[in-house]
Amino acid sequence: QVQLQESGPGLVKPSQTLSLTCTVSGGSITTSYYAWSWIRQPPGKGLEWMGVIVSDGRTYYDPSLKSRTSISRDTSKNQFSLQLSSVTPEDTAVYYCAREFRAGPTHDYWGQGTQVTVSS
Repeated sequence: QVQLQESGPGLVKPSQTLSLTCTVSGGSITTSYYAWSWIRQPPGKGLEWMGVIVSDGRTYYDPSLKSRTSISRDTSKNQFSLQLSSVTPEDTAVYYCAREFRAGPTHDYWGQGTQVTVSS
């Protein structure tokens, strides 16, 4: 079974860069049938799709976050990562990585989520 695991600091200072890594097991991030997404959920709000990296390395981002967001990958480690720059307390959220099924806007496997707090 595919498993995803987020890792990274749980506390980030304002103006710094939030960095998270998703380690994938049970499936290759280069398999063309799927893409790999970062999604977050601020307190009291719904899920917010942030961006995705597809199997050939192309990336796509939510327009409101594009200027601050970068998704990359390390295929040798079967990992993909998120960097969100210039963070503010409004970036406090639970951050998830998830596998995206490219035939539709759905996600079948999710990481457990990791709480990231931006201090003020």
